Amino acid sequence: MTDPIEKDVANTIEVRGLRTQFDDFVVHDKLDLDVHRGEIIGVVGGSGTGKSVLMRAIIGLKTPSHGTVRVFGEDFYKSNEKTRLSVEQRWGVLFQGGALFSSLTVAQNVMAPIREHLHIEGELAKDIAALKISMSGLPAEAGAKYPSELSGGMRKRAGIARALALDPELIFLDEPTAGLDPIGAAQFDELIVNLKESLGLTVFMVTHDLDTLHAACDRVAVLAEKRVIACGPLDDVRQTDHPWIQEYFAGPRGRAALAAKAV
Repeated sequence: MTDPIEKDVANTIEVRGLRTQFDDFVVHDKLDLDVHRGEIIGVVGGSGTGKSVLMRAIIGLKTPSHGTVRVFGEDFYKSNEKTRLSVEQRWGVLFQGGALFSSLTVAQNVMAPIREHLHIEGELAKDIAALKISMSGLPAEAGAKYPSELSGGMRKRAGIARALALDPELIFLDEPTAGLDPIGAAQFDELIVNLKESLGLTVFMVTHDLDTLHAACDRVAVLAEKRVIACGPLDDVRQTDHPWIQEYFAGPRGRAALAAKAV
C-alpha cells in the first residue's frame, strides 16, 4: 500500500546541487532539476554535456561527489539499502540498444526481474511476461526469440517490455529512438506516449531527436555549462537566448521538426 504522504509529492525526481566527476574532470556542477509526476521530460544537450551520466547518477550507477537526488520523496543516496531497493523496484530502465541478456529469450529477459524481485515462477511469470511483451507492441511470437534474432526496433521494444516488468511508476529511457528509421522512431514515440497515458507513468528521456521532443515530451531540460540552463515546455525553451539552444532549435533540423509538427 502506498504511503499517503507520497501521493502529495508533486515531483517524482528532485536533483539539487548535483556535482558529478570522473577523477578531476567535472561533468556537472550545481545542477538542479525537477521531474514532475506524470510527465515526459526530454533531456537534451551537446556531446559531452553528461545527459546519460545524469541519468546514471539518478538511478544509482554513478555516485555524485556532491548534491542530493530525491526519488519518490526519498533521499536516494542517504537511504538505507532496504529503502533504496524499494525505490528501485518502482522504476524501469531502457538503456541504449536495449541491454538485453543475449543468452536469454525475450520472455526470459522480461521474467528475470519478475523472478528476482517478485519471486514469481512458472506459468504466472510467463503470463506476466507475455502481457508486458504485448504492451510493448511486439507480436506474441517474439517472446521465444533471442535478441540476436530481432531488429533494432524490436530489441528496443523488448527492452521496454522488461522495463515494465515490475509495473513501475517511473521509466528511464536513454536515446530510445537512436538508430531507428523515421517511421520506427515515430511509432516508438507514439508507444511511449500511449504507455504514459494508460499507465500513468513518469518518463525521464535522454534524447537528441528533435521529432521526439515535439511528439512526446511535455517539458524539455537543456544541459550546458555543467548544469540545466533551461527547462520548460518546448515552445518556451526554444525562445531562450542561449547560443546552443538557438543553434539546436533554430537550425535546419530544428526548423524541419517544427514544420513537421505544424503539418
